[in-house]
Amino acid sequence: MSCRGKDNTENCVCDILRQIVEAQNDIVDDDCCDISCEQSIQDLMGDTTSPTNLDTVPVLLYCDCKPFKGFGVRNDQNRTVLGSFYFRVKSVDDDCCAVLELLRDPACTRQNPSDPTEQKTANLRTTGICINVDLKCFCHVTCLPATDAL
Repeated sequence: MSCRGKDNTENCVCDILRQIVEAQNDIVDDDCCDISCEQSIQDLMGDTTSPTNLDTVPVLLYCDCKPFKGFGVRNDQNRTVLGSFYFRVKSVDDDCCAVLELLRDPACTRQNPSDPTEQKTANLRTTGICINVDLKCFCHVTCLPATDAL
């Protein structure tokens, strides 16, 4: 089966992230394949026995077969630069451009992890740091289990 979405667009990463946005905004109940991203979306929508306070499907994106790390500046006295491999999808437009919010574990003291495995994912929280990306640049998306990151 092709990774193309139900709308048969040219970018499967864009399609999956659009589905996540729809689920996070509680717009539609998607009836797609039972893959990890689909399961996370179903959990978010309350279609399974997962907790009901879920609000985010954390994603890990890949560019050129390498995990993508986003950077942003924290609005603190030092204007601290933070990096993260994990994101909350805020929006996806018709051109497959997305706004992603960096997710971090508040207990993590490392500001710039060099590998996704250096970040704990059990307590990911939103940071308020958003970046804009062109989803056509990505070749793969991994969805983590739905969580309460807000």
